Amino acid sequence: MSVQAPSRITPIGTMTPFRAQRIWEKNYIAYRRLWKVVFSGFFEPVFYLLAVGVGTGSLVGNIELGDGSVLSYASWIAPALMAASAMNGSVIETTFNIFFKLQFGKVYEGILTTPMKPMDIAIGEIGWALLRGVLYSTAFIGVMFAFGMTESPWALMAIPAATLIGFAFGAVGLAATTWMKSWQDFDLVTLATIPLFLFSGTFFPIDVYPPILQTAVKISPLYHGAELLRGFTLGAIDWTMLGHAAFLVVMGLVGSAIAARRLDGMLRK
Repeated sequence: MSVQAPSRITPIGTMTPFRAQRIWEKNYIAYRRLWKVVFSGFFEPVFYLLAVGVGTGSLVGNIELGDGSVLSYASWIAPALMAASAMNGSVIETTFNIFFKLQFGKVYEGILTTPMKPMDIAIGEIGWALLRGVLYSTAFIGVMFAFGMTESPWALMAIPAATLIGFAFGAVGLAATTWMKSWQDFDLVTLATIPLFLFSGTFFPIDVYPPILQTAVKISPLYHGAELLRGFTLGAIDWTMLGHAAFLVVMGLVGSAIAARRLDGMLRK
C-alpha cells in the first residue's frame, strides 16, 4: 500500500493578502530604536514653512485667488510643503534604505526562502514608505491647524491625499532603486527631487511661467499632489482634483509593477 505525503498547509500569516504585513513587522522592529531618524525628516518642510511662508510671507502679503478671496501666503504654500513632506518621506525610505538591503544586507534573498514573493516584498516596502509619508503628513497638518493655515473642514482629507502622494513616489522610488549600482547614483535622486520641490508650483503659481514651461510643470507629480492638497485645505473642491488623483494612482501602479518585475529578476538570479 502506497503512502501519500500530506500536502503542505500554508499558515494563515503567509497567505498572499498577509505576506506584505511581514515586511511591515520587520521594518517596525528595525526602526523601534531609530525613531529619531524617521522623525527628523518631518522638520525640513516645517522649517521652509516658517522661513518662507511666515518670514517671506510677511513681505509678500496676502494673495488674491481667482474667485476674489484673499489668502495669506503661508496658507497658500503650506499644502505644497505638506505634499513635499510626503514625497521626501517615501523617496528616502524606498531609495537609501532599499539600496542597502539589496546591495549590502542581502535581506531579500533570505525573505524569498519563505513563501513570500517579489511582489509581496514590493508591496510591503512601498506600504512601509507610505506609512512614513503619512506620519510626516499627519504631523504637518497638525502644524497647519496650530498656525491657522487651514481654510476648510475638508483639510482633514489632505491626509489620505498625502497618502496617495506617498504611494506614487514610493513606488517610483523603489523601481528606480533597482537600477542603482553605487551610492553615487543617489545624486540623481537629489537631481530629480530638488527641481520638483522648487518648480512644481510650490512657492508661486505656475502661470508666472511661459506657456511651454507651464505644460512641463503640469507633468510634475508633485504639482498634482500640491494642487490636490490645496483643493482640500482651501476648500476649493472641483472636478480637476479627480484628474490630479488619477495621475498619482497611475504613477503608483506603474511604479509598483516595474518594481515588482525588477525585483523578481534581480532576486531570482
